Amino acid sequence: MRILLLSYFYTPDIGPGSSRSKSLIDALIGKGSTDLKIDVMTTMPNRYPSLNIDAKYFERNRRVSIYRIKLPKHRNGKFDQIKAFISYSLKVRKLTSKKKWDIVIATSGRLMTASLGTWVAKQTGSKLYLDIRDIFTDTISSIFAKKPVRMLIPIFILLEKWTFCNADKINLVSAGFLDHFKKITPNLTPSIYTNGIDEIFLKKDFFINDNKNKNLILYAGNFGEGQGLHNIIPEAANKFKDIQFRLIGDGPERKSLKENKLFKLQKNIEIINPIIQSELINEYQKADILFVHLNDYKAFKKSLPSKIFEYVATGKPILAGVSGYAAEFLNNQVQGVEVFKPGDVEAMKQGLQKLLKGPKFFDRSNFCHSYSRKNIMEKMAFDILSLS
Repeated sequence: MRILLLSYFYTPDIGPGSSRSKSLIDALIGKGSTDLKIDVMTTMPNRYPSLNIDAKYFERNRRVSIYRIKLPKHRNGKFDQIKAFISYSLKVRKLTSKKKWDIVIATSGRLMTASLGTWVAKQTGSKLYLDIRDIFTDTISSIFAKKPVRMLIPIFILLEKWTFCNADKINLVSAGFLDHFKKITPNLTPSIYTNGIDEIFLKKDFFINDNKNKNLILYAGNFGEGQGLHNIIPEAANKFKDIQFRLIGDGPERKSLKENKLFKLQKNIEIINPIIQSELINEYQKADILFVHLNDYKAFKKSLPSKIFEYVATGKPILAGVSGYAAEFLNNQVQGVEVFKPGDVEAMKQGLQKLLKGPKFFDRSNFCHSYSRKNIMEKMAFDILSLS
């Protein structure tokens, strides 16, 4: 039996897509038959230009072959990303020409990898399993509503329908996506295998006694329009001068954040370039409160940020500027969380004050067990293998 996985990001690159894909491969090898062979077609590490990670163009470990495609140099700008994906897709088409697989899997944070997977499955006569991590048409409709690119939205809607209607199975990482998919594929019931918590987090003690002059709020992740850090961090830092803000990551809106006039006046914000997971764990240990934020767009009311799962595993208090499904999920399932309306600094202040007065550590072991990435990916692996 042969399986092809298309994943734009893969370890040793960082980010939710790469971690998820590696865990899925491990689960498939663990649960599949001994004759199972898997090809992974991904890219050379490129998620953040400010983070240099070495990797081989080709690796083979008995049953798993990994093809890493070199992309043009880019700075994560919109046109750079388009050019990079075109390069990836052309190489994938070349690598898959005249080859056969039993199942093609495409895990997609944006629509295009899923669409590429659909094309490959059709060309190779394979079953198609789509793992959908975001609703691209919703995202661009929200973010680009007032920009010329909105003229392309009807084309993407047609591409989305073609992509999803040709899948044999679809998985969604957020139950908030269900209503959207029921309209497109009414005869196909998607599964829900969410993101989860890696083993390394389950084995780590995050509570340390650290006498600091200021409480430390930590954000780790992408600096994009979706996160909207540039819309809230400068004002929050100005209002909470007795709090230290540490932001770890990179992205297209990092420049907007640093050029904000209010940001330049603050002495209590520090930005650190992206770091690998082992170093990030050390930063989590130092933090007093972990921060997550999504811009107040309609599209993000359906999302469940992958970062939430890491945050929960630390046992640290969480300050979350989210709405919709993510707010509902946190309020119903996680202790030690204060949810506030995205972009609302006054509401953020109230939540922060409650957390500072409350416990510094919460036992979330039941949640961690339920959302172990290993367990989730094993269930997803069985779902995929059922197509054979």
